[in-house]
Amino acid sequence: MAKKIRGHGEGSIFQRSNGTWRTQLTMNGERISYSAKTKSECIDWLTTMQFRLNRRFDYQGGKTSLKTYIEQWLENHKVSIRSKTYHRYKGLSEKYIIPRLGDTDLNDLHPQNIEWFYADLLADGVGIRSVRLCHSILHCALKKAVTYGWITRNPAHGVTLPKYKPAEMQVWNDGQVSLFLAAAESSHYKALYHIAITTGMRQGEIIGLQWSDLDWNRGAIQIQRQIQRVRGQGWSFVEPKTRKGRRKIILGEGSLHALRFHKVQQRITIEVAGVRWQDHDLIFPNSLGKPLDPSNLRLNFTRLLVEADLPKIRFHDLRHTAASLMLNNGIPLIVVSRILGHAKPSITLDLYGHLYHEMLGEAAKIMDELVTSIKAELPRNEILDDKLHQTAPICTRKCKPD
Repeated sequence: MAKKIRGHGEGSIFQRSNGTWRTQLTMNGERISYSAKTKSECIDWLTTMQFRLNRRFDYQGGKTSLKTYIEQWLENHKVSIRSKTYHRYKGLSEKYIIPRLGDTDLNDLHPQNIEWFYADLLADGVGIRSVRLCHSILHCALKKAVTYGWITRNPAHGVTLPKYKPAEMQVWNDGQVSLFLAAAESSHYKALYHIAITTGMRQGEIIGLQWSDLDWNRGAIQIQRQIQRVRGQGWSFVEPKTRKGRRKIILGEGSLHALRFHKVQQRITIEVAGVRWQDHDLIFPNSLGKPLDPSNLRLNFTRLLVEADLPKIRFHDLRHTAASLMLNNGIPLIVVSRILGHAKPSITLDLYGHLYHEMLGEAAKIMDELVTSIKAELPRNEILDDKLHQTAPICTRKCKPD
């Protein structure tokens, strides 16, 4: 039996009595082997394993199932993400990832079977957004596995994803906004709707506003938290996702008037609730002082749409409506971005860039009017004419007559 011994740590390759080839390598104190029909296959395997060994690859880690690893990763990752995000990741993992890929070892995950997994989800009617969220979970988790040395490359990196087409943005014009606010005149949420349309705040930000955030003298309100609800966990105050999310918005006199009237109404509500009132200093609480339930707000919003005979939109579309009205009335993009709390102006431009296309014709018309030349008869200046005549060059060359 022919045998070839390699240097220390490089493993060995030899041919067995039945003609097949076998290679062995010690990795992390464990002797592992591989058999193949040809010597070249064994060389390729040995080269790959040596590369992993040089990268401090954990062979036992690579043999861990995705189910075991995902569960561990979620638990470790829990401290660095929001509670709502954790429960969303956990739910998607338990519903889609673990049942279909959970038994696969990390070592055996490849871009191809991950793409097949996404295709199967789509074929079963799972939404594109959910599929892309599953990809985010896998990519993030497996990236950490590379850092741990459990695998040498992220198999979720570079896979083909289904294109996500966001829901079409629905906005109202100023006339429709006026109709809606007129319909909301008798609503308990009148001031809330007014603030939503004039500032473009997110629903969670509005529900999380406290009276201490409002500076009556300067007419400004500070956004520094939002309400977050997790199914089975209740509600909690959380900070905005980005630094730009913590922002100050200057309110107009109409908004301040709506808030003054709302505060008077709230005093009556507190008296009616009596000892049942739970004071969280919220501007827009429910009838007992606790955070407003979004489902109740949604029901009231839908009823007002029917009463005003307006196109059906989501509450979140009030934010888009606010942005549309601001941009269409000449408020600079950078200012709109700050008011909306976007992390950077490019996000605002990506979301509402179509409004700029609609304004291109108007911009061309304005610029054309600004630079149009005006024909005018200039007065004759005899002194200037004499000077120009005196300084004009004299031709000394003889010219042929015409």
